[in-house]
Amino acid sequence: MSYITLNTQKLAQNYNHLNHLFEKHRIEWAVVAKLLCGNETFLKCLLSVIDKDVCDSRLSNLKKIKELSPQTKTVYIKPPAKRLAESIVKYADVSFNSELETIKALSEEAFRQHKIHRIVIMIEMGELREGIMADSLLDFYAEVMKLPNIEVTGIGTNLKCLNGILPDREKLTKLVKYRRIAEQHFKKNIPYISAGSSVTIPLLNSGNVPEGINHFRVGESLFFGTDVFNDTYLKGMHTDVFQLTAEVIELHEKPMVPTGKVGKNLTGESPEYNQKDRGKTSIRAIVDLGVLDIDVKQVTPLNEGIEVLGASSDMMILNITNEEKDIKVGDELNFGVSYLAVLRAMNSDYVDKKVITTEKFRKVSEKATV
Repeated sequence: MSYITLNTQKLAQNYNHLNHLFEKHRIEWAVVAKLLCGNETFLKCLLSVIDKDVCDSRLSNLKKIKELSPQTKTVYIKPPAKRLAESIVKYADVSFNSELETIKALSEEAFRQHKIHRIVIMIEMGELREGIMADSLLDFYAEVMKLPNIEVTGIGTNLKCLNGILPDREKLTKLVKYRRIAEQHFKKNIPYISAGSSVTIPLLNSGNVPEGINHFRVGESLFFGTDVFNDTYLKGMHTDVFQLTAEVIELHEKPMVPTGKVGKNLTGESPEYNQKDRGKTSIRAIVDLGVLDIDVKQVTPLNEGIEVLGASSDMMILNITNEEKDIKVGDELNFGVSYLAVLRAMNSDYVDKKVITTEKFRKVSEKATV
């Protein structure tokens, strides 16, 4: 059976790297754990390394986090469905909101549960995902202030995830202005501007995050060391916290070009082949991993001489002709994985999850809150 591994040591080193960066800039941050899909094995690993609030967009995942670590503050980072108000209040200490009717439902439920539920009001800044329009902030906030058991702990925004709109100093400065206007108008402090994410980290390094932006929520850069803004990697961070492994289940020399009439394959494509390869052969390996488990375009063989040719639902086909190593049936081959590849693998019950732990790690004592 194929499996994906999480390296605790490399994760901890990435965490400490980011923690040092944010402490240097006096910014608090939370860890986005939705990539782990609520997997208990990997969540335990994450919680052993970090000492921060944990963000997720799935209630079942937040419930699992609370079961594993009741003291960990949890943040629901998409506008909640109104019908989920009871569970949101129960399992999320904070939620990101953009609909007044939903906040009213959260208020009623928080009253029933004898809790104060904290919210971050999301503001639209050009990405056209969630968020109220900025010119409606004062009216929106005025209505929220009327609701019992609701506390506005911040304003925030989301960028890059849908339309690829990047953060910049101008957008972030506007958010700082919006908070100042709201605070002056209502004579009430708004503690946080949660406007930073993995894509904003390079702006922090270049000095383009204005004072007042004081909260980041980070997932991808923590797990992959990615510089999302520039589509590269952050210096000093590990890019291989995760690794995918699959077993060779068939190994034969076969023609490079298939024979017969070509129709559509499993994914609805009609593959094209270089006719110059007709008559040539290659050594092909099949591993126990398919499109049910991963996106073959998002995995990279760690052996330079191996090429991914394609996949069906349960099998991935490799060209190993140029691989010097003497590969045989039963051997395991390792693959580097992207964010989307890990996400697919984490959602597959057919891919085992394993943790690599090489040493004990000290938790960072300072705790960030939204």
